[in-house]
Amino acid sequence: MSTTKPPLLWLNVFIFSFSLAVAAIGTPLYAYFIGFDWTQVAMLVVAFSYCGLSITAGYHRLWSHKTYEANAVMRFIFAIGGAFALQNSILHWSSDHRVHHRHVDNNDKDPYSAKMGFFYSHIGWMLREYQASRYTDYSNCRDLQKDKIVMWQDKYYGILAIVTNFGFPLIFGVVHGDIWGALLLVGVVRLVLSHHTTFFINSLAHVWGSQPYSDKNTARDNGILAYLTFGEGYHNYHHIFENDYRNGIRWWQFDPTKWLIKSCSYFGFTRKLRVSPEDRIEKARAKMQLVRLQAKLTATSNANNCDVQARIRLLEEEYELLMSKISDYYAAKKRMVELKKKHLTKHYENFEFMQQYNDMKLHLQEQRKSWKMLTAQYA
Repeated sequence: MSTTKPPLLWLNVFIFSFSLAVAAIGTPLYAYFIGFDWTQVAMLVVAFSYCGLSITAGYHRLWSHKTYEANAVMRFIFAIGGAFALQNSILHWSSDHRVHHRHVDNNDKDPYSAKMGFFYSHIGWMLREYQASRYTDYSNCRDLQKDKIVMWQDKYYGILAIVTNFGFPLIFGVVHGDIWGALLLVGVVRLVLSHHTTFFINSLAHVWGSQPYSDKNTARDNGILAYLTFGEGYHNYHHIFENDYRNGIRWWQFDPTKWLIKSCSYFGFTRKLRVSPEDRIEKARAKMQLVRLQAKLTATSNANNCDVQARIRLLEEEYELLMSKISDYYAAKKRMVELKKKHLTKHYENFEFMQQYNDMKLHLQEQRKSWKMLTAQYA
């Protein structure tokens, strides 16, 4: 990037600095002299959740990555919530995010490259006009330009942002009987929380956490961040398997965005939920384990040491066996699913295959145990 700093985006500077100052100073003062009740706190949580899920389930997983499809009602709800979150229009947000994934960590092309530093990736990239074309070139979102709700929201984004950010808190304040408290808590505090928890994914999730699937970029998995970002904290997984509607793929991983999308599918609001193949996920994890252990064994001992070379060869052999058994099992599993759909699993001609399938499953389980014991020993 050029050493000459581009011009400041004064509207963004004002919104971020003013809202943070009011939230940090005004909230404790108002709480001390007047106070908030639990209804106001509850409405803060509801509004914050609405904004957050509109970004994660709508802007991110629906529009940016097309990980599922949603009907017009869901898309409209997310479009309004996105304007309420005040993070620009769907079209602009998705365009930036697609560029980020295509050029992750590239300082010249990634809009919020983590390698430019924490402040830059968190908020700095929005304070100056680093890439003027970001506001005119949406060629990477031609599919979204066919969505009438996306284009409607983009056209009226400014009006929608003002109406939602002032209108929603004001209506609640009139009904509840405390307009200033509502504007402060549901308006400003909610906005600051919505902004910075989302921004954590661009900044903190690229510096804090583990990399179980790949170290080709700075993205990290962080279960703590998942609690602050409606499940977006499993960022290393997401950057490798970006077309998966899930970020937390285990049942115990906190991912309310995934739960919302899945729950809505039962009622027909969402459909065609995309998931990454299980074999690709397992292979990616095993590959990272192999790479790390190879590097560790090489670094902690003389690379020419015969014992070290023997251990590395053993690791590689066990890894190749694991890859082979994973491929065999999941290919058989795919056929098994097809047979079950056609109710052919009990037919005599498939008996031999059923036996082979069970054997493959058993052999994979045994190889997984062997790999786990070996990697634990070397780790």
